[in-house]
Amino acid sequence: MTDRADAYASALFEVALAEGAVETVEDELFRVARTFEANEELRSTLTDPGVPVERRLAIVDDLLGGGKAAPITVALVSFVVAAGRSRELPRIIDKLVERAASERSEVVAEVRTAVPIDDRQKERLGAALSSATGKTVSVKAVVDPTVVGGVVARIGDTVFDGSVRHRLDQLKEVI
Repeated sequence: MTDRADAYASALFEVALAEGAVETVEDELFRVARTFEANEELRSTLTDPGVPVERRLAIVDDLLGGGKAAPITVALVSFVVAAGRSRELPRIIDKLVERAASERSEVVAEVRTAVPIDDRQKERLGAALSSATGKTVSVKAVVDPTVVGGVVARIGDTVFDGSVRHRLDQLKEVI
């Protein structure tokens, strides 16, 4: 049996597919989910049933509208928010991203770095992770200053931690 997040993810995926915008929607929604998770004020406001739906939709439009994201992405996020499912937004988006990758016979690697990485670096990381896992890997990058330096990659339940923070923690254990 599929849960509600699966159903929403499937519906959003089908809309993006019909619009011919799966790749764009997938990338933009991934960033929306990470922003939602990282910003307590945004999360609190969008999930507060006391805040009128119109106000929550205006916030979505402020964040994503005006060319900051594709109109279809704005519409899909607005749909989830208007349906009262803001709390589930990251889970719905993560399932959509997994579905999109699966359609391409890929797995998703969430890669965290202290600074932004370019497309060439993403390709190299994808190749290295593909070699390590034996699967074709789609890299989704997240800037996370807590990494300090290096890379932390998560594919499903598997974590590859090549961060400076991890190495320092290991050094502390030895000393």
